[in-house]
Amino acid sequence: MTNLQSWLSRLERLHPTEIELGLARVAEVARKLDVEKPAPVIVTVAGTNGKGSCVAVMEALLRASGRRVGAYTSPHLLRFNERVRIGGAEASDSELVRAFEAVEAARGDISLTYFEFTTLAALWLFREADVEYALLEVGLGGRLDAVNLVDADLAIITSVAIDHQDWLGSDRENIGREKAGILRPGSPVICADPEPPLSVVSAAAGLVAPSYFIGRDFSIEDSRYRFGELSVTVPPLSLPPTSVAAAITALSVLGALPEQNIAAALGEIQLPGRCQQLRWRDRSFWLDVGHNPAAAAYLARRLQKSPAAGETHALVAAMADKDLSGLFAPLRDLVDRWHPALLPGNARAADSSALLNALVCAEVPRAQVEASCLSVGDSLERLLVTTGPRDRLLVFGSFFTVAEVLQRIREEGDGESRP
Repeated sequence: MTNLQSWLSRLERLHPTEIELGLARVAEVARKLDVEKPAPVIVTVAGTNGKGSCVAVMEALLRASGRRVGAYTSPHLLRFNERVRIGGAEASDSELVRAFEAVEAARGDISLTYFEFTTLAALWLFREADVEYALLEVGLGGRLDAVNLVDADLAIITSVAIDHQDWLGSDRENIGREKAGILRPGSPVICADPEPPLSVVSAAAGLVAPSYFIGRDFSIEDSRYRFGELSVTVPPLSLPPTSVAAAITALSVLGALPEQNIAAALGEIQLPGRCQQLRWRDRSFWLDVGHNPAAAAYLARRLQKSPAAGETHALVAAMADKDLSGLFAPLRDLVDRWHPALLPGNARAADSSALLNALVCAEVPRAQVEASCLSVGDSLERLLVTTGPRDRLLVFGSFFTVAEVLQRIREEGDGESRP
């Protein structure tokens, strides 16, 4: 196969389950590919929320200091190529196809999930490109995630909150224990959760890992970052400040921060779908991929600081396995009108009954809820007719939700972005 889309379609059918945690199969193929150490310096990032933001900040700062960087993140918004970046550029279709061919040749009869296969492809590309730093975002949890086949020189845990309970456990201690699985003996760990679970603290201590915790060792308040004698003014960003702080701390510990112009490098970062604000069709849009209660609470804090001139309308579609009422509740007092929407063709998506019931459980007044649930695309069309220039349109709930709206905006011409 020479076509990227053909490969991706095949990978979706290759393994009987979408997720199968465990490292034995993927580690065996990694040994055959010789990608267990794809770069001289490897940073692994785990966390419930804020992982992609943390990787984006490190990538920008490392590139500003002249380093050659490979970054692996997931999921993507519009194109699979977004997941693998080398030197700041997305991997091309042909590069990804070459990597998939290499993994396919190495795996033999070993079955790999979609994520395992693509993780190995990213590691292979980083090794081939001779990157100096490989920044790896964990897909799910940490301990048994495919990314954890690589020994990190530094590990980051951005946050520990309730999500993916079927896989990681139903409380922060168990979830923290899974995420702490990326730690390695004697290698530094950065934790940006202001209230780290004891499981994370204990894991770091047990491995005698140099540990740096937000609030104790470094801080970010009112756009001022501090770590020891280092002080940086952080420009306005749509990214979580704690993730920004973790990234700066990590590179400081590694001795890889730019000597100057840190603020300028940060100001160049653009990460779509993370409290992203733009103006399109004479409407103010906020796009956020947040899909759990902790992410919704952060989004609510951001919205509180930027009151809308008119009404706030929420277009939300989410996965059925999420805590939907917990996702809606933090935004209850900030949204004037709710527009629950559907994602036809997505087997995981919540249906209209689940969405409407969750809004009731979140104590959203029925009068504020649009009872007829349309597709995301049709809901967007309705909103463009029923809202005005002073109104704010909030799109959130999943990567799929934001991707559909963002794709529509891109097709008609980029909206005017705002910080």
